[in-house]
Amino acid sequence: MKVAIYGQTFQEQDKAFVLELLEELQGIKASVFIEEDFCRKIDGCLSQYPHGKFSQASGLDSSFDMFVSFGGDGTMLRAVTYIKDLGIPIVGVNTGRLGFLSTFKKEDVRKVVTEFVAGQYSIVERSLVEVALGPDLEEFGDLNFALNEITVSRKDTTSMITVETYLNEEYLTSYWADGLIVSTPTGSTGYSLSCGGPVIAPSAKSLVLTPIAPHNLNARPLVISDDTQIRLKVSGREENHLVSLDSRIASIANGMEIRIRKSEFTVKMIEYKSESFLKTLRNKLLWGQDKRN
Repeated sequence: MKVAIYGQTFQEQDKAFVLELLEELQGIKASVFIEEDFCRKIDGCLSQYPHGKFSQASGLDSSFDMFVSFGGDGTMLRAVTYIKDLGIPIVGVNTGRLGFLSTFKKEDVRKVVTEFVAGQYSIVERSLVEVALGPDLEEFGDLNFALNEITVSRKDTTSMITVETYLNEEYLTSYWADGLIVSTPTGSTGYSLSCGGPVIAPSAKSLVLTPIAPHNLNARPLVISDDTQIRLKVSGREENHLVSLDSRIASIANGMEIRIRKSEFTVKMIEYKSESFLKTLRNKLLWGQDKRN
């Protein structure tokens, strides 16, 4: 078994849980690779555990059986940029707060290994969205995809922007707003939800357009088929606006055509039988926690 481990930050109180994971992996004689920066942060507790290293530059390959992300949902989103289209199954150990993607509690970290070895899991494929900004401007390079959402938003101004929106080359509307979110089902419980968007099951073949603080008050989130080609053009008082792909952000000139579509590849997420999307909704959104129930 070949396992990659990644984290963005490292808190001293999480050291014990990293060691527990490494101990379980050593027990099954797994081949372990740790991301270089994360490795430096935890190097003091790795001496007894043989491991290799990887980085964004050196990359991974499809021979890995599992990618473990230590952190919150932001860490999971960054982890996807290492996996890309390699098809490596990923699981998140939550050392953050809410954790819709990194669902495994750090106290249960040993189960990440034991339940995987026992086959008590399924692989759920999550769709992504990607952006094209035209041949003369490739701000994101080959990392032009997002697991949660692609967002256009205002920059350096308190004024609204206008987001002219076309679906399959048919004009939809012009949103007068702080911005517009194009969310996947996975991202429906993220920024889109905070802006009034719907919760969408991860397996749904859908995308959702969610305006951010729209001034046209009848504008509502719109769920569309995930094979829809989306074209946006932004105008406003400033010369530039922002385009963000999950946690990666770039400044783009107003008037530039932005094309968004579903990516051709998916991310494989490990869903353990002890966890599920519905269980996560109950736990994280406190559904059914009303004392009257």
